[in-house]
Amino acid sequence: MRRIFSIIALLLLGNLCAQPYKSSDNRELARGSIWVYPTAEIAATRNCENNRYLTHLTTWQLHQSVFSSTFTMPFAWVNRQVFFYVGSATSDYEVRVNGRRVGRNANPNQPAEFNITRYAKEGRNTLEIVLADPSAFTPMESWKSGITPAIGATRVFSQPTLRIRDILVKTGLGDAEAKTATAEVGIVVKSHALNPRTSQFHYELLSPQGEVAAVGKQELTLSMRGEDTLRFLARIPKSQLWSVQHPVHYTLKLKTQHEGRFVEFLNLPIGFRVVSVRNGQMAVNGEPVELRVREVSPQIDSATLVKVHKEGYNTLKLASGVARPELYAMCDTLGMFVITQAAIDTRSGGDSRRKGGNISNNPAWQGAFIERVEDSYHATKRHPSVIAFSIAEQSSNGINLYETYLRMKQFEDDRPIIYPAAGGEWNSDLLKWK
Repeated sequence: MRRIFSIIALLLLGNLCAQPYKSSDNRELARGSIWVYPTAEIAATRNCENNRYLTHLTTWQLHQSVFSSTFTMPFAWVNRQVFFYVGSATSDYEVRVNGRRVGRNANPNQPAEFNITRYAKEGRNTLEIVLADPSAFTPMESWKSGITPAIGATRVFSQPTLRIRDILVKTGLGDAEAKTATAEVGIVVKSHALNPRTSQFHYELLSPQGEVAAVGKQELTLSMRGEDTLRFLARIPKSQLWSVQHPVHYTLKLKTQHEGRFVEFLNLPIGFRVVSVRNGQMAVNGEPVELRVREVSPQIDSATLVKVHKEGYNTLKLASGVARPELYAMCDTLGMFVITQAAIDTRSGGDSRRKGGNISNNPAWQGAFIERVEDSYHATKRHPSVIAFSIAEQSSNGINLYETYLRMKQFEDDRPIIYPAAGGEWNSDLLKWK
């Protein structure tokens, strides 16, 4: 039935038009925030300042929509992978290193990473971020007006050739009478080598009290440019599950060992919790919760967040735009639910679904819609505070939002996928809130 609605939406369009924008290319897959450290001691402090494998870029020059900077690549990065991180930008952009084009990001509202290993050299390097002016994505970003060219936080960093690419977290409650839950951690490992390579991955999961919940190591061999996921399980007390009343975190320690030498260390806070929805009623860790929602800017500061919390709200519904880098971590720590918002708002295109109307029903834009919801999902999925995903704001409806909803359901089994402006159509899960 849902596919029938999609076909009807296509028929309303008449002739299809060519893709009116440039897609992302040579950009790394989106992932949650990961900081790589050179030693276990630095990892334990979670100190994100410059270190042997990390350089923050704080000085940029702007000339005609082109931001330029330099960085020095140390000898220690040779035979490792080098990445360039861009937190956000006011327009879609292209990245260049030493005058050579690296790739493009069509979604400047979420962090993006580029592998610049082939373009960087030991010693001094130049970096350029070339903003599109004008942007082809204006129809998707109705919240923007009077924008001054700007970029968010930027940095270059290094990881080993066989590296930890992402961390996945899943929690199972099991029997209602059981006193423990099952915590599953997935370590996504990526190889950039042109031949098979083997490394060992050591893990340790510590409770909020510092007790060992799981410890071990696994060896993994990947073929040329392969990727795989290592998994381990731990039994944790249900009393130690994350909730807004009890926002506790476990600590995940990881280290990668290659040919007897440790080449990267990670230290991450992890909140385990279970979200379920039945007939629109949300339950967290098996207990029904009443969502008291406040719609806020994604740039909300910590003082305002604390004020909203004290006013009795327990859920933030974010508007479109660039979120503060620390927002989700603040909500994880404070104990606030979050409904994330993909960077899609096409209200300026009106409500018509016919040809020339709102781009939500123009399949030429489908790739851009799907990319933006995927970016939003992968960047925030690991945060325990994130309990639902909104695929768009006021954007009419049509084939692109239908397909976007279906794509998100492939990723997420538990948390609801919503589109509040769906008007009762099927591409929005029922979720009750006040």
